[in-house]
Amino acid sequence: MSWTPTRRTRLTAALGAATALALAGCSSSGSSGDGSVGFITGKGGIDTAAAGHRVAAPDITGTGLDGSGAIKLSDYRGKVVVLNIWGSWCSPCRAEAKGLQESSRKYADQVQFLGINTRDTDPANAIAFEKNFGVTYPSIYDPDGTQILKFPKGSLNPQSIPTTIVIDKDGKLAARAMRAMSTEDLDKMIEPILAESK
Repeated sequence: MSWTPTRRTRLTAALGAATALALAGCSSSGSSGDGSVGFITGKGGIDTAAAGHRVAAPDITGTGLDGSGAIKLSDYRGKVVVLNIWGSWCSPCRAEAKGLQESSRKYADQVQFLGINTRDTDPANAIAFEKNFGVTYPSIYDPDGTQILKFPKGSLNPQSIPTTIVIDKDGKLAARAMRAMSTEDLDKMIEPILAESK
């Protein structure tokens, strides 16, 4: 087989795409490691950005996983938002699901929980996941990761699945963890952001 420039270009593109998928694959841990300035990694692998150094969250929009219509992250401006990126195929996502639901009930009056379901080619799998774990907060169906790619590189952007991001009341990225979260972990992420407006 001769390697023409076109074949070589296609192979390079395919390898690049495979590498990107592997990097974004299901992971129970992660680190910031991208050399970014303006946020710090605290204990437990929770990255935070100080109020004056936060980047605006992207315009996340999509159809609800249950087909209930359009969901926009910006609709929740004025509330702290916990954004969880998950897939039904992801073991750490299963491990954290009940804790996320428990925290969504605990903070129901103060915090909006929102999921982004990704890489589930059949929404029925994701709907079954939510039913099995009793998840009641909404999720956007994003099978090809289009919404996830909107996060600015070098910010508190998602780099693995699961990733949980806390967005402050002004719609800015305040904290991120790239691993399965317990209710105690979520408290550590949420409480400081809620305290800012007291």
